Amino acid sequence: MTRSSQFLTVAIATDRDAGELALLRTAVAEHLTRLHGIGHWSAPVTERGELRSIKTSRILIARDDETRIIGTLRLATKKPWAIDKAYFSTVPCPLYLTDMAVAPLFQHQGVGRRLIEAAKKVAAEWPADAVRLDAYNNAAGAGPFYAKCGFHEVGRVEYRGVPLIYFELLIRRAADAPPVDDVRTRE
Repeated sequence: MTRSSQFLTVAIATDRDAGELALLRTAVAEHLTRLHGIGHWSAPVTERGELRSIKTSRILIARDDETRIIGTLRLATKKPWAIDKAYFSTVPCPLYLTDMAVAPLFQHQGVGRRLIEAAKKVAAEWPADAVRLDAYNNAAGAGPFYAKCGFHEVGRVEYRGVPLIYFELLIRRAADAPPVDDVRTRE
């Protein structure tokens, strides 16, 4: 385990985190633009936009041992514009994961995985039945990462000229789990 993931804390963002979140997400956007050129990932993020997101969703933040925000993701009940529900399982309460970002210096050190694990716990407690997301279907996309974290690919689409991969993770809440005998009979 690396030092960064060893001393990592994950919490729900508050209004006072908005400025630092905007700086982090803008830095990640600039990093992706340097690596992959200008794309949908290139837009800067404002503190005002982050404040709006904090009020309308749950934003998870990862902090290192120096208390800097080094990673984030957003969970919301509102479907993002690029998601086509027809590709996903029919469930009563899906959540949508968006705006995932890890500071470039902390990528590939377990920060993203820890955020995803925390998101799974938040989803189960929400209570939600699934977490859905889309990833760019190109070098800037994080599809292989989401697959390693347990998400299942449910479709590939092109939305307004942007190639996307849809992923889903079904959430099993303890109260909903069938008795052990019922597992063999389920299809």
